[in-house]
Amino acid sequence: MKLGVVGVGQAGGKVLDRLLEYDSTRNTGFISHAVAVNSAEQDLQGLDHVPASNRHLVGQSIVGGQGAGTDPEAGAACVREDIEEIGSAIDRVSATEIDGFVLIAGLGGGTGSGGAPVIAERLQEVYLEPVYGLGILPSTDEGGIYNRNAADTLQRFIDRVDNVMLFDNGAFRSSGESLSEGYAGINDEITTRFGTLFSAGEIDAMGDTVAESVVDSSEIVNTLGERGLTSIGYASEPVATDTGGGGLLDRVLGSDDSQPEYASDSDATNRITGVVRRAALGTLTLPCGIESTSRALLIVSGPPEHLSRKGIDSAREWLEETTECREVRAGDYPLPNEEKVAAVVVLAGVTDVPRIEEIQGLAADAAAAETEAGTAEDEFEALIEYDDSE
Repeated sequence: MKLGVVGVGQAGGKVLDRLLEYDSTRNTGFISHAVAVNSAEQDLQGLDHVPASNRHLVGQSIVGGQGAGTDPEAGAACVREDIEEIGSAIDRVSATEIDGFVLIAGLGGGTGSGGAPVIAERLQEVYLEPVYGLGILPSTDEGGIYNRNAADTLQRFIDRVDNVMLFDNGAFRSSGESLSEGYAGINDEITTRFGTLFSAGEIDAMGDTVAESVVDSSEIVNTLGERGLTSIGYASEPVATDTGGGGLLDRVLGSDDSQPEYASDSDATNRITGVVRRAALGTLTLPCGIESTSRALLIVSGPPEHLSRKGIDSAREWLEETTECREVRAGDYPLPNEEKVAAVVVLAGVTDVPRIEEIQGLAADAAAAETEAGTAEDEFEALIEYDDSE
């Protein structure tokens, strides 16, 4: 799938940077154009893979390059101030070169949460290609203001893009981790899952191998559909890709140790069904009731000698039964140089999402606390004024 990708804010820029690294090192070529947008100059300077010409500092007259902090309204104002410049930077990609756009943003901060919906609205006005959001939810321990921002931003994001793929930080944070350690691991998870999804079917990475059932961009677009929330599952298992070190007789007779070691059909089938089950029932990017899925997509990647059509069909049937979803697409993505079999499960249009309800509750608590603090301050000021009048 060929994409124009825009990273908005600190989290959005970092994830975009990692996806560009993934795209380059694996020769997948799914990012046709990348643009980073931020109101904090230091964050833009810290990017390694986004070209300097595609990094855009916005809202200098509003925040002076210091960032919007946790204020989405300021973030939105910064982006609106320079929306024409942002639009021109994005427009450098030809619409004929891409299948869609992805906007990446952390939903708990300022620039990303406030600015991403503004950019999404502009893209929807100008382009016919679908516009998707990749939103990153704050964990519960990041504070009430972050969860309040996420609750406020999420609906605006949903209304302005064709689908929001969510990643919940809280589902991937381990106890005892520092914030920096946690975020590094989280960015790895985001890169692996979404990099695997978006690169599926890209010919450069497949070499001369031909997939039995190609997952092309139309399969992804049809699965994501229009509006709603999407969660992504992922799991992998290492495999032996060659026969290993042959003995002396093998070397004398000229045995070629580089030949792939083909898995038996039953082994390949069992491995694939097991990996798919772990992907669907393990940690999802957005914890949800998978039986509430409207549309699903299964992609199995790995060395071609370890991919089994029977295994993929069996896994698809299991996914249909488990999700109670009749619209399940499936395909393989053979990667000759890969050393593992991996499965990506896309659960689109999910409706049973307790995390969203939790965020809304935390946001309401934060708003109530602010109101209470404001009332107490007003009462204190009134008391001082009363004492002075005495």
